[in-house]
Amino acid sequence: VQLVESGGGLVQPGGSLTLSCAASGFTFSSAVMSWHRQAPGKERELVATISRGGGGTNYADSVKGRFTISRDNYKQLVYLQMNSLKPEDTAVYYCYASPQGYWGQGTQVTVSS
Repeated sequence: VQLVESGGGLVQPGGSLTLSCAASGFTFSSAVMSWHRQAPGKERELVATISRGGGGTNYADSVKGRFTISRDNYKQLVYLQMNSLKPEDTAVYYCYASPQGYWGQGTQVTVSS
């Protein structure tokens, strides 16, 4: 079983990034997928969730209107499009599969001028 995140990096405030999470080793279409993040010294928090078929999404208030979660069940990928990035979005971003309970290793996003 693997969840591998990619797409993180350094971006200026107001910029955009798209994170990807590639899944393997389990039935991807049976999993509710989500993105979480953890900033230094803070607890991990839920950012966005997408239903098995992709028709339902939920977002943390702090990212609503700026982030978009999506998935491709054929390619076994889940994405997080992040726009209008702010310094407070700086964190390690993780994807998670539920109810299987699988975590990726995380990808660092740094928003700084």
